[in-house]
Amino acid sequence: MHGDDPRTATATAERTRRAEDVLNMQRAARKGGTARLLRWLAARTGAAVLLVDRSGVVTSPLRFPLGRAEHALVRHGVREITARGLKSLAIDEEDLVCFVLPLDGPPGVRTPLLAAVLRGPTPPGLRLLLADATSCLSLCWQLEHARQQQRSLRLADARTREAVLHLLMNGQVSAARQVAGALRPALPDLMRLYVVEGPPTIRRAVADALAAAVDDAWVVPCPVYADHLAVLEPAGPEAHPGIAAEPVWLRSVTDTCWIGVSDPLPLRDTATAYAQAFHALAAARQRAERHASFAADPDLALTIGPQAEAWAAVLLTPLRTHSARRSQDPDGRELLATAASWLSFSSRATAHLKIHRNTLTARLTHVQRLLGLDLNRLHDQAALALALRAIAAGIPPGPQPRATDTVGAAPSLDELLALPHVVAWAKRQFRPLQTPGVPDCTAQTLTTWLRLDARIGPTAAALSLSTSAVRKRLARSEALLQRSLLRSPSAVHDLWLAQRALDLAERRRAGRTGGAGGPDCVAPEPSPAAP
Repeated sequence: MHGDDPRTATATAERTRRAEDVLNMQRAARKGGTARLLRWLAARTGAAVLLVDRSGVVTSPLRFPLGRAEHALVRHGVREITARGLKSLAIDEEDLVCFVLPLDGPPGVRTPLLAAVLRGPTPPGLRLLLADATSCLSLCWQLEHARQQQRSLRLADARTREAVLHLLMNGQVSAARQVAGALRPALPDLMRLYVVEGPPTIRRAVADALAAAVDDAWVVPCPVYADHLAVLEPAGPEAHPGIAAEPVWLRSVTDTCWIGVSDPLPLRDTATAYAQAFHALAAARQRAERHASFAADPDLALTIGPQAEAWAAVLLTPLRTHSARRSQDPDGRELLATAASWLSFSSRATAHLKIHRNTLTARLTHVQRLLGLDLNRLHDQAALALALRAIAAGIPPGPQPRATDTVGAAPSLDELLALPHVVAWAKRQFRPLQTPGVPDCTAQTLTTWLRLDARIGPTAAALSLSTSAVRKRLARSEALLQRSLLRSPSAVHDLWLAQRALDLAERRRAGRTGGAGGPDCVAPEPSPAAP
């Protein structure tokens, strides 16, 4: 024979073209999934190619918009193939041709259908090309569907865990246990809380690694900071405050993250544990090992004792007894939670509470009106923060008065801060700034900042410094005090109260000696409305 059979050559060419088409489809699927595969198929056939569900709704992006006639033809084809249970369907109407083929999928999953619409005549080999495409599209769609299901489950799990953390932060332990009942592990009675800080781009990977490495811990993405994870781990009965906890997983993430660790605390004190871990994180950023445990004195409310709760009860009575006039208005409990969140997270309370910033502003205005406070002033913020902590701490009551004793009024805030053990606590707060080698300007900048309502601009003006210089000095104070100052939750309220206690002690000392304290060393008086 001097030449090949033309039919054999044609068949060989068709097989070669088909193999190339399959390879191109697989390449497109690997690079861009169903969307890229549909674009390639549209360019290859000249047809409008799309995925539709069983009701005829388009579920894939269109390269070219369909006209009314094309849409009607696709819907008609979907109805026909669904009603008759066919494996494929072709419809000719005037000069339009529509092919509909169902994708394969696991049992019980409603898979979409592949539809292709074009104006006749039909190119040769189009039916076979579309049949081959359904195989690739089925695999792509199943993979993407599984990933979407995983994302939905991950999102639902994260939101549930975030809701549990939110309830714990508000002291609602019983409700948190109920919500957490469907998840694992069970919430511990005694726990440590770790705040893990790292690049937001690796937060999911770190969370997955921690969840796999720690069987009995809760790993929760922080709802306030995109670069934080909260890890709540059982502390065990042998745990002690002030002793650094170094679980096995800790060193596996310190190459890329910083970690702050709280003291072991009961589950009801999750908010305190979070604040402690956050302050420890400020110290961890300055350390080569990239992790630190909370190393401050006990909470001021606990230091004061039962008198703090008596004072707080009087201050917060208007808020705790408040009833909403309308169903959509916040009641006393919501206002208390809003005030606590704002004092901890400032403007980021909107993310914590999932409310609009206008709602936050309106609630804070309501709190100010009920309590007679000016929350733009640091002294009123500090008083409210202490009162909320005193109520939340559940301080054990002191000795009960006898029937013959005279029960006096609740003490004032200044009377509480004047107690000798509170003054001793206040001195310990500033002691790291008084160590040899620390410039005097560091403490001066901090006390001026506190006196000026923790505002950078006025502090810079008062000290004739730039705002960046003030921030650097405050960052130095953060490292020395091992407390967060410039990022909420901040120790600013505790430090203002400590400075106030020292100023009151200096006034008493000056009064006994007949002298007078300098005007700059006395903090502003608390609002008269604050007991």
